[in-house]
Amino acid sequence: MFGFGEKNIGIDLGTANTIVYVEGKGIVLREPSVVAKSTKSGEVIAVGAEARAMIGRTPASIQAVRPMKDGVIADYDTTVAMMKYFIQKALGHSSGKPYVMVCVPTGITAVEKRAVIDATRVAGARDAYVIEEPFAAAIGAGLPVMDPTGSMVVDIGGGTTDVATISLGGIVSSRSVRMAGDKLNESIAQYVRQKYNLLIGERTSEQLKIDIGSASADAAKEIKAVPVRGRDLVTGLPTTVEISGTDVNKAINESVMAIIATIKETLEETSPEIAADVIDHGIVLTGGGALLRNITDVIAEATQVPVSIASDPLDCVAIGTGESLKSINVMKKKQ
Repeated sequence: MFGFGEKNIGIDLGTANTIVYVEGKGIVLREPSVVAKSTKSGEVIAVGAEARAMIGRTPASIQAVRPMKDGVIADYDTTVAMMKYFIQKALGHSSGKPYVMVCVPTGITAVEKRAVIDATRVAGARDAYVIEEPFAAAIGAGLPVMDPTGSMVVDIGGGTTDVATISLGGIVSSRSVRMAGDKLNESIAQYVRQKYNLLIGERTSEQLKIDIGSASADAAKEIKAVPVRGRDLVTGLPTTVEISGTDVNKAINESVMAIIATIKETLEETSPEIAADVIDHGIVLTGGGALLRNITDVIAEATQVPVSIASDPLDCVAIGTGESLKSINVMKKKQ
C-alpha cells in the first residue's frame, strides 16, 4: 500500500483479549491479554494463552498479570512486552517495521491515548495510530459509517462498554462506561462469596457467566444449576456448591442496568434525525458481552429500539481496525 503492502497491522488491544489483524491476511492472532513474569527479575516468562493458564496457579516467584485495565494501560512496561510479542508473532519472520492501528475506548484521556501510541512504537511499530473502539466496531459490523444515515453501536468488551451513534464517517455522540465483562465476572464472584461463603477464582466466575449467565431474570429461572468448586470461607477447605441461573442473573443485574443506562443517555443526546435512523436500523451489539444470553431482548425492552448482534461480535473491532488501515493516510494527517 505504501511501502509495506500487507505488513500494516491493526490491533484490538483489549482488557481481556488482544486480536491482531494483518493487512491482506485478516485476523492472524487471538490471545488473552495476560503476561506472566518473574517477580525477582521482572523477566517475561509467558504471554497470552500460556500466561492465562497460570492465573491463580503461580508460585511466589511468578506473577501472572493483565497489563490492561478498563480498556487502558495499567502497566506500561508489561504492555510493551506483550505488544512486542504479539507484533512479532503476527508478522512471523518478515523484516521491516509495520504501521500499526490500535483501537482505544472513546472515553480515554489524551495522556492515556499517548501512552498507547508510545507503547506501540516502543514495541516495534514504524508508527502508531489510534481509532475509537465503537467506530472500529461499526466498520467491522458492516454498518454504513460513511453514509449520511445514523447508526448506533454498543461494544461490550472486557474492560469497557462503548456506546456511539455514527454518521458521515464520524462519531456523533458517545459514552464509555467502565462496566463490562470483567465487572460481570467480579460481581459473580462477590455474590457467590456473600451468599454461599464460597471463594471462587476469576476463571470460575467467567465460566459461570458463559455457562449459565442470562440478562433476563425470567429466562434465568429456566437454566439448570451447575456444581461449582471453590474454597469454603468458614472451614477453609475445598467444597462444591450448586449455583443457579437466577444466582448469576442477580449477581450481574446491576452491571447490565448500568450498561442500559449508558445506552439510554447516548440516545437522549442524539439529534432527532439520527434517533429516527436508529429506530429504523436498530442498535447493533458487538464485543464478547453481546454473547450474554437474552441481552438483546433486555436492551430492546428498555430502549424500545430493535437490537441485533453483529455477525462476528468478538472480531468486529479487530476487523474494523484492520479495515481502517486502508485510510491510514487520513489518520496520519489527523494525528
